[in-house]
Amino acid sequence: MDHEALAMEMRGLREQVTGITDTALAAADGLLIAADTADTIDPEGLAAIAAAGLGIARRAAEATGRGTFRQTVTYGSQGCAAFYAVGDTALMVVLGDEGIDLDRLHEETRPALGRIGTILTASEGA
Repeated sequence: MDHEALAMEMRGLREQVTGITDTALAAADGLLIAADTADTIDPEGLAAIAAAGLGIARRAAEATGRGTFRQTVTYGSQGCAAFYAVGDTALMVVLGDEGIDLDRLHEETRPALGRIGTILTASEGA
């Protein structure tokens, strides 16, 4: 797997969107693939929690007839956590502070998710 390419995508997203504090990429089963997180964040724990949330979000989208799950955002008193599906096998978590522009985040994340999906798919075929 090209971990450097994944790290570049995650850093690039942080540079494009003011307010991103941390990013992580996880397999749908909760195993950490890559992380760009502060020392105060446990990336393995974040990956596991995100995968559990992904399962619930996918089931909710399916049960309500809303199609394939794409993203969800959880808001807290000090910022937010955005969770994005990366195909059927992975997800990306983006943590942001109170000032993050979510419209810009979603706009910039879409192409990054496509590139990340391509990197992951390439590693499966290798």
